[in-house]
Amino acid sequence: MLHDTAQLDVMFQALADPARRHMVERLSRGPASVSQLAEPLAMSLSAVVQHLNVLETSGLVRTEKLGRVRTCQLEPKALRTAEHWINERRLSWEQRLDRLGGFLAETKGETEGN
Repeated sequence: MLHDTAQLDVMFQALADPARRHMVERLSRGPASVSQLAEPLAMSLSAVVQHLNVLETSGLVRTEKLGRVRTCQLEPKALRTAEHWINERRLSWEQRLDRLGGFLAETKGETEGN
């Protein structure tokens, strides 16, 4: 079980916004400048920077300024944390459904035998 649920909450809040998910999707293909991230979005550059600040605060994105260009990239460790949490939920439900399937098969066998 994850111990830092507050950080996980911040990550999922950051991913709740479609524009931020679009930025994460773009960054999954490699680093990009703020201008490159802003290009396909119908919002001002300052709005993009605000969204990036949310992603950076959540730990999902890291930015680095070299000269006049701010470059952004995904933080894989943060994505693995969210993935781990989701996989724990998925595994739990798969086990429950397997037990239910076994119970139903057993019940069906008992009712057919009578």
